[in-house]
Formats: sequence, C-alpha cells, structure tokens
Amino acid sequence: EEAATAAVRVTEVLDSVPEIAERPHAVELVESHGRLCFESVSFQFGDADGHLLHDISLELEPGETVAIVGATGSGKTTMSALPSRLFDVTAGRITLDGIDVRDLRLASLRSQVATVFEDPVLFSMSVRENVLLGRPDATDEEIEAALAIAQAAFVHDLPWGLDTRVGEEGMSLSGGQRQRLALARAVVARPSVLVLDDPLSALDVHTEALVEEALASVLADTTALLVVHRPSTVALADRVALLEQGTLIAIGTHSELMALPSYARILSVEDVA
Repeated sequence: EEAATAAVRVTEVLDSVPEIAERPHAVELVESHGRLCFESVSFQFGDADGHLLHDISLELEPGETVAIVGATGSGKTTMSALPSRLFDVTAGRITLDGIDVRDLRLASLRSQVATVFEDPVLFSMSVRENVLLGRPDATDEEIEAALAIAQAAFVHDLPWGLDTRVGEEGMSLSGGQRQRLALARAVVARPSVLVLDDPLSALDVHTEALVEEALASVLADTTALLVVHRPSTVALADRVALLEQGTLIAIGTHSELMALPSYARILSVEDVA
C-alpha cells in the first residue's frame, strides 16, 4: 500500500509539464563570447498584481563584471534567475551574443550561463559528483583548481575526501561549506557568463576575502553579474547598477554612484540583503 501511494506521486512528478520549455526550433550555442543584454525586460510572477521588474535595460560586454545593488525586495534575486531561464521574462528579452535565450536549447544555455545562489542546491552524492555536475568531463586537476578558487580545500579533510557523500541538500556540511562547493561547481564549468547571487553570505570575513581575491582571476575572462548583498563584493565589479523597486535607476562606477544618497545609504547600513 505504501509503495502504491508513492508510485502515484512519482507518476505525477514524471507526468508534470515543465513551465520552462524549449521552442521547437531552439538552437545550440557551441561557443559564446559572453555578451549579455537585458532589453526592456519586465517580469511578473503568475497572477501577481503588477510587475516585480520594470523595463530593465542593461548590457554586459564580454569579460565585464556588473554588480546589482538594491535594498531588500528590490528584485535582485529574481533578476539573477532570468539569464539561465529559471524564470522567463514577461516582457522584453534577454540575449546572449545577440540571440534570445529562449531560442537556445536549455542544456546549451545553461552550459554557458552558470548561476550560484545564496542558498545552494546540493545532491545526495559525493563531493566529486556534485562538482562534476558543472562539467562531467572535468579532469582531477580542473576540479582541484575550482576547489582552490572557492577555498573549498576542506573537502580533503572529510572522511573519504572527494568521495565523501554529503547527504541530501548537503546536510553534512555547514552553510559556508555548501556555498563554497556550489561555487566550485560553477567555476569548473568554465561558463561564458557567471551569475552570483550572494554566494558568500555564510562565509566568515577572512574566508570571504580569500574567495573574492581568487574569484578576481576568474572574472577577468568571464562576463559576470553579481547580486551584491555586502559592500565588500562591490570591489569586484567594473560597473554598478542600482535597482530600486524593480527599476534600474542608475548605472556607473562605485565612486560615481556614491554621490547618490540612496546608494550611499544602502552601502552604509549594509541593507542589501
């Protein structure tokens, strides 16, 4: 009886239709230069009243790092989920190298756009298997390099090293360890676009500084969109975009935006969660 009940639920999941689907003539993007553009993008959740994001236009040139700064509820995390099509835009479009991301095969898009969230998703498998989800053909040397960038050398102290199983959602690891492992998974994929939604929030100040220093070398050759929740991360960005109530109200360098009272206030009180 228990198995029969479980089978019904499993069937429901298998028969569910994904909300994000490929278009009939979706194409492969074999190699990307990493030019990411938001073109008059608006977004609304289902039947919610009003848009969460309004007419967002932002261009990221290949190799450029842009930080998104805004107060709580301004739409930063939602904006970070759009390039990899975790959500689809309601209006406007997002392009990668001039191609609408909805015209790309999902596997192809997500091999080029890697996203790391504040609350990472890990699976009940080994450390090595979790990292290799980023790129299954990565060599041991590439895995070690990614772990070094993410300051995740702690994995070698686990009972079976890289072969240690971390449990569902990485339950055997601390919050900071889960974040570093998810970052290593994204880095090893060598994406052309890296989207980071405060993936260092659970780290202590010393470890955060080490990760940011190591990330700087990766960001030099990668287009990056950083959702900033702590002022220290702004230093990694070439430009900063200020998001207020779902609208980009200013784009410029950190020093230029410091002239805006709202920007200075957000950073001074560190209210960018």
